[in-house]
Amino acid sequence: MSKKIDPCTLVLFGASGNLARIKLIPGLFHLDEAGRLDDDMKILSVGRGEVSEEAWRADIKGMLDAKFKNGYDQKVFERFIKRNHYHANPPTDPNAFVKMKDRLSDEKSFPQNLAYFLSVRPTDFATVVEQLSGVGLLDESKYWRRVLIEKPFGTDLASAQALQAELTKHLKESQIYRIDHYLGKSAIQNIMLTRFTNAIFEPLWNNEHIDHIQITNNETLGVGERTTFYDATGALRDMFQSHLLQTLALVAMEKPKDLNPESIRAEKIKLLQSIRPIDVNNLNKQAFRAQYSAGRVQAGDGHAEKVPGYLEELKRDGVDSSSTETYAAVKLFIDNPRWKGVPFYVRTAKRLHEGNTAIAIRFKKSPMQLNDDQHQNWLIINIQPRECVKFEVESKIPGLDIATRTLSIDAPQRQAGDESIDSYETLMLNLMEGDPSQYLHINEVEAQWRLVDPIVKTWANDKTPLHQYPAGDRDPKESSVIFEAEDQFWRYSIELGGDKH
Repeated sequence: MSKKIDPCTLVLFGASGNLARIKLIPGLFHLDEAGRLDDDMKILSVGRGEVSEEAWRADIKGMLDAKFKNGYDQKVFERFIKRNHYHANPPTDPNAFVKMKDRLSDEKSFPQNLAYFLSVRPTDFATVVEQLSGVGLLDESKYWRRVLIEKPFGTDLASAQALQAELTKHLKESQIYRIDHYLGKSAIQNIMLTRFTNAIFEPLWNNEHIDHIQITNNETLGVGERTTFYDATGALRDMFQSHLLQTLALVAMEKPKDLNPESIRAEKIKLLQSIRPIDVNNLNKQAFRAQYSAGRVQAGDGHAEKVPGYLEELKRDGVDSSSTETYAAVKLFIDNPRWKGVPFYVRTAKRLHEGNTAIAIRFKKSPMQLNDDQHQNWLIINIQPRECVKFEVESKIPGLDIATRTLSIDAPQRQAGDESIDSYETLMLNLMEGDPSQYLHINEVEAQWRLVDPIVKTWANDKTPLHQYPAGDRDPKESSVIFEAEDQFWRYSIELGGDKH
């Protein structure tokens, strides 16, 4: 369902950064190409240095040439380039935001509904908002004003609440759009629709029928050049706190009364607030962490490539030791009638044997068990690298004997001719539409940090050496300590029925 967008100006802070050059500006071009931008919509790119309008438009052409190797429609390009303007906002100029206001006040050049995309350092979020407010650029007495905040929104509950306090001096909650680009992925949005538009699933979506649910984000990549950031963050805060808990909310929430943004958000908030707090006194049975050591990973040409361990990568940057986890697996329970007693296993890791993001739902044992090795039914909603829904069922093997085997009903979500939409495109469109359903409400942010903070704190105080797993290996066997039952195991993407290590 498409919505009409008001004429507006998108003010893009951090225009010279990689995100803007690689994702945002090409994404806006793609939206223009798809006919989703209002005819009068304008883009004001804000950077620190002086750049002429002519040079900026030439730079944009270079960005699009790099992104769209097979070319693009010249008529669309001409229309798009006319939307684009550049504004220098040097940090040393005390009147910089007054000049920005003067520029944006030209109603003939810029629609007065203003959406700000803050692709800036997290430490600058509150400062930029304060300066915009100081010159009246957040005033909604005549037109709407919206501010998109890039992640992370705080590094723990206290810092998130402090940032919120600073922002709400100048903004209403309805004006704040906290981005989690993961929520813009089509396959993530498909979770809710798969559940609620198919009559076969909802009657089974509860503790009577489901044994457990796994939510996974694994990568074959290491930390690369992000050692400083990653060592201060870790797998738990990098992926689990945001992306994976949001995925869990979509998997487990109750059906919203309608598809309005407020209704969807309300159910996600309710679900996140229903997750049972972590028992830090028994954390070793509820959470497991590890670091990758040197090993071999599959390269693009199919050969195994030798790679260094995490600690070796840190030593290259002058860091001698670290207790930062590159592997985190956590068991969660949801305290509501639907999910009572059902464990949710949420894991994320770098340098595992395969890169895969998926929701794997294992159903309880069938009424008829022919033997101890009979597989249980699985429903897999795969997010990446392959978008698909896979359902595994037992079926008789043709022949004289009574025996079954697992059949996989595998349906690719993406088919020939489907649009390829980047998550940032979806979220920028939502920002201009005023649809916050795929952005984080402050209550969601706080619920997520409340859950994660006790684990982070307990791990920080635990000086036990971290378990090491070879790069390119599967989940450490020791991670099975969090499972509720002996017959539970980590589900992988490529094997029928999984693998019990």
